[in-house]
Amino acid sequence: MSWRGGSVMLPAAALLALMVLTPLAMLVWFALQADTAHWAHLASHVLPQALANTALLLLGVGTLTALLGTGSAWLVTAYDFPGRRMLSWALLLPLAVPTYIVAYAYLDLLHPIGPVQTALRALLGYDNPRQFRLPDLRSLQGAIFVLGFVLYPYVYLSTRVMFMSQAASLLEAARTLGATRRETFFRVVLPMARPAIAVGLSLALLETLNDIGASEFLGVQTLTVAVYTTWITRSDLGGSAQIALAMLIIVVGLILLERHGRKRQRFSGTQRMRPMQATRLHGAQAALAFTLGALPVFVGFCAPAAYLVSETFKRLHLTGGVSAQLLAGLRNTLILATAATILTLLCGLAVAWAARTLRSGSGFDPARACARIAGLGYAVPGTVLAIGLLMPLLMIDRAWGFVTGHGGLFLMGSMTALVIAYAIRFLAISSGGIEAGLTRIPPSLEQASRLLGETAAGTLRRVHLPLLCPALAASALLVFVDAMKELPVTLLLRPMNFDTLATWLYADAARGSYEEGAVAALAIVAAGLLPVILLARTNLKMGR
Repeated sequence: MSWRGGSVMLPAAALLALMVLTPLAMLVWFALQADTAHWAHLASHVLPQALANTALLLLGVGTLTALLGTGSAWLVTAYDFPGRRMLSWALLLPLAVPTYIVAYAYLDLLHPIGPVQTALRALLGYDNPRQFRLPDLRSLQGAIFVLGFVLYPYVYLSTRVMFMSQAASLLEAARTLGATRRETFFRVVLPMARPAIAVGLSLALLETLNDIGASEFLGVQTLTVAVYTTWITRSDLGGSAQIALAMLIIVVGLILLERHGRKRQRFSGTQRMRPMQATRLHGAQAALAFTLGALPVFVGFCAPAAYLVSETFKRLHLTGGVSAQLLAGLRNTLILATAATILTLLCGLAVAWAARTLRSGSGFDPARACARIAGLGYAVPGTVLAIGLLMPLLMIDRAWGFVTGHGGLFLMGSMTALVIAYAIRFLAISSGGIEAGLTRIPPSLEQASRLLGETAAGTLRRVHLPLLCPALAASALLVFVDAMKELPVTLLLRPMNFDTLATWLYADAARGSYEEGAVAALAIVAAGLLPVILLARTNLKMGR
């Protein structure tokens, strides 16, 4: 092994990898220690329905996101029409809105006496909901509709990059051989884009599996909702661990799907070739293309965002301000997200720096292995992570009380437990962003610094950190926004009488108090717009 400085980083990376593995090991231990009678009850009455709903939800959301993401990516890549440039970045806007906020908005928008159905009845000449009403949104179909229109940008983003990199000569060869545009798309373009579709689809399905707010708002009993209700409502930690273990099996399957998709990336060329030229559309065709491209943006972002703005203004007009409890939730959210961002960046820097500075001459690279393990936290649903962290955190609290002689919950009774859980969950974001930034720094700069007598820590401080500022800022922004909108972990590990904007919105939706919750939802959406704007700018630069 070549130690080029930073020898302390490998133990730090190993410790972080152990922190990620510990909740998973504790989850298995909880599940095995639980009463078998509970398992029999769950297997008979809870798991069949929850598994069926989760499988159908994943199938429906996967189909819808694949269609919307792939179709919109091909539309703005293969065709040129008025408004195409705007749509190319606007199609990413639904990423700014968490799934539970869109479900929260559409529950009121599509209510039988809500604005949409009321306007439709007035247009069709009906007087009351008994004469005409749309299908109830509180259903499995409603959950598929909401999640699909929010999560399709994962597929859109990865697939559009693949479409833009495809060589025009391959498409021209297919057309020369007599293939129609449709045949060229299905027999040449789509097979080459399958790796990108698989990667985006796996991310969308992992987000679907992690969702708790939208599924519960819409009355769909998924595995995630079953874990939450079994733990919180029935006080059955062992049973919830057993359900979470079943979720973990699904997560492993989704990760294997993503790995399989990556293996097939060899079908896409890596050499720079002449990109395909977009076909210019005019008249009715151009209007139809713009309408089709704008539909996902309107459903996934514009309609819920406009609703939140309207309800917020109503709330502020009626009360003249925001309640003290909501301001406290905003303060808690900002403090919690800031602390989690700082800790996550430090941990990500340790993992990425160990992977760069430590090289192994053998086939096994411990630093790289630790980096891969540390990134698993993002794939683990928040409910699974929260259950796995419960016992380790309680053990630390007991040990702290034994050493200091003071009882109480040092970690679980404060936001410290949430900060640790957020750091584990979002470590992949910071380490991945910092590692990508490090790859852009030539090793010659580091070698020159060491030849001039600088230590490894000094090289990191004086050479790498200044050059890593853009990567650190982007990673910090992504982690901060994800921490602001994280719901499952916060619901399960928050202290008593501790609310964030996400939990405040969740409680208001449960009570049916939509006006107050709209203020919290709008704040979360406003924060989420920042990374989406940066992502859209990056996407446009790649397009150019």
